Amino acid sequence: MSDHQRTAHGVDLETLEGFAEHAAANPEAVQLGLEAAATYEGTAAHSLARIDSYDLGGETIARDTREYTVPYGAWKEVLDAGGWVGATDRLEPIEAALSALAACINVGITINAAANDVDVDHLRTRVRTDFDPAVLFSLADLDASDSVYRNLTADVEIEGEDVDENRVDEWARRAPVYTLVSLAQDVEMTVSTPAEVGGDD
Repeated sequence: MSDHQRTAHGVDLETLEGFAEHAAANPEAVQLGLEAAATYEGTAAHSLARIDSYDLGGETIARDTREYTVPYGAWKEVLDAGGWVGATDRLEPIEAALSALAACINVGITINAAANDVDVDHLRTRVRTDFDPAVLFSLADLDASDSVYRNLTADVEIEGEDVDENRVDEWARRAPVYTLVSLAQDVEMTVSTPAEVGGDD
């Protein structure tokens, strides 16, 4: 390690600058292909999610130490009220998405803080929403999907020297998960079923 190595937020700034220059000159080399899968576990609302390989610049990267599994479910009290037998608490997908948004806002802020020589002594992001399950339970039509979430907020607590509120707001909005949840996304849905047995001609 060089005696003159500049680091901030756990990042070697010279390497970060070189990476940014490489990305600007070769955007195709830093494109990511990301995916996750979830397998139903036989109880409504229970799935085991799996995250493993990803693509970077057209190359698939896979390793055993990058195989993550997450058991998803819901809230015990809600499941009890809905008739689930032996209901237990599990991580709920909406809350997982909110935690991912909070963590990704922190990513957007800290990467840009490092690149701009801004020290951050404390950073905590809390994301909250109100959720109406009517569409989920088919009590409302799909065209009511815009009303499922209300009052989505992200509160960022940040302390540090040279911290500027407007810059932090911009950096937070650069977070990829922020983009995912704040912009209308077209999801190309494909449903596969077992092939029908051909009848007699």
